[in-house]
Amino acid sequence: MKNSSLTASFRYFLVKKSALAVLLCCTFLTLNGCSGDGLHSEAKYEDRNVRSEMYKNGSLVSDEGGFSLLGDRTAKAKDQNGLGVNGYLWRATLDTVSFMPIASADPFGGVITTDWYAAPDAPNERAKLNVFILDRDLRADGVKVTVFRQTKTVNGEWTDAPVSAATSSQLEETILTRARQLKLAQRDSD
Repeated sequence: MKNSSLTASFRYFLVKKSALAVLLCCTFLTLNGCSGDGLHSEAKYEDRNVRSEMYKNGSLVSDEGGFSLLGDRTAKAKDQNGLGVNGYLWRATLDTVSFMPIASADPFGGVITTDWYAAPDAPNERAKLNVFILDRDLRADGVKVTVFRQTKTVNGEWTDAPVSAATSSQLEETILTRARQLKLAQRDSD
């Protein structure tokens, strides 16, 4: 009897040890399969043009080898005005719409929104502007103006009224002209 219980315990020990051996073998094969020539942790670019094209607008890791939360230092050196848009267009827009109350101005997004304005000589008509500065360069298509117009009805309610497309174009041209003047004035003072 004693011999049979020893045999049963020995079998149990061998089965347990075999299961552990199989588990270790599978773990080893799995980990070994993840290393070596199968997977690469870093892509290798033999052609420098391909690499420079991929990173022409920067990356999360700066070109100087460190992580940069503040962006590319060379881009900041090119544009020292601290705005997200062209400084001349921004200033020219503020100068052009200065007669209207400003509801909001976002220099990083390039959006200026005015509040409703009624001219003293036309109290039954009011206008509102949304100005979008679209580019960091001083270009003819770098500014977009949207004009909203309302008229007062006989019972005192404001209703939307049509706006001529020429009105937006004229305001855009006025802003561009003022931006060019500001740029020339700065160039002459330097």
